[in-house]
Amino acid sequence: MASTIGSAPPRHAAAAPPPPDRERRRSYRLGRLDIKFSPYLYIAPFFVLFGVFGLFPILYNLRVSLYKYDLLSGSRTWVGLQNYTDLLADKQFWNAVYNTFGMFVLSTVPQLLLALMIANLLNRQMKARTALRMGVVVPSITSVAAVGIIFGMLFADQYGLINYLVTSFGFDPIAWRDSKPTSWAAIAVMVDWRWTGYNALIYLGAMQAIPKDLYESASLDGASSWRQFWKITVPLIRPTILFTVIISTIGGLQLFTEPLMFGGAQPRGGIDNQFQTVAMYIYERTFTRNFEYGYGAAMSWMLFIMILIFALVNFALVRRSVKGDNK
Repeated sequence: MASTIGSAPPRHAAAAPPPPDRERRRSYRLGRLDIKFSPYLYIAPFFVLFGVFGLFPILYNLRVSLYKYDLLSGSRTWVGLQNYTDLLADKQFWNAVYNTFGMFVLSTVPQLLLALMIANLLNRQMKARTALRMGVVVPSITSVAAVGIIFGMLFADQYGLINYLVTSFGFDPIAWRDSKPTSWAAIAVMVDWRWTGYNALIYLGAMQAIPKDLYESASLDGASSWRQFWKITVPLIRPTILFTVIISTIGGLQLFTEPLMFGGAQPRGGIDNQFQTVAMYIYERTFTRNFEYGYGAAMSWMLFIMILIFALVNFALVRRSVKGDNK
């Protein structure tokens, strides 16, 4: 008994540590797996959300375009490519395409040129630069519905501010909604007011990344500010210009709210459809007249194809000009 009390308690033998080589190989394998699969896990949420809310609606819309689908009754009949062949013979659709491209060119070209000039001015040393930079982007955060209502009142035929200024100079008032040129011009002004500052801010960010040494060297060589702008600034921000052209193309060919509000929230775009865009025509045929879901889906895909072709053409032209400059 005494010997038991006086003796030390038995100790369990500690587990032998793994061999250094085995531990090193396991750490190496875990490290390789982490490097290989971690990036995919980080970007997986985006692709999951895109698949649910982006890819699935696109593919489902393609499937619907192959049916004669009544949105009210829910009845559908397989017609294959019949919706697309009917669309190619639809004069109102091609009128909407013509209106869309006309308003797109009339608004986008002056918009990007003006944005480039504004960004060049804001890139210089001047007082209250921060306030001016914030001021040019304010229109882009304004509600597009509010912009449409306000500009619709400004371009009102009888009591609008624009016609008041026109008549004060001795001219007859302009019926802004009665013809293609006048309605396109009014809608283009609306679009330019809202998005010029946004594009100017993008150009300004690209200009800030240009090294100042290039301008100093050009000044020492006697180059004027105008020549520096076209020979240094524009070539170096050409990728940014391409980006804004593509984004403006996507937005311009999907023009909807501005002409809709300009026409009093009526999707017909005037009595003779003089400013009806493709997006407005899709809305009219799908949700206000005949409720032709399949036909509207086919028009959506035609619009998608036109945007894709136009964006690829812009990309090819800019890329070709870049290659020409590098030679």
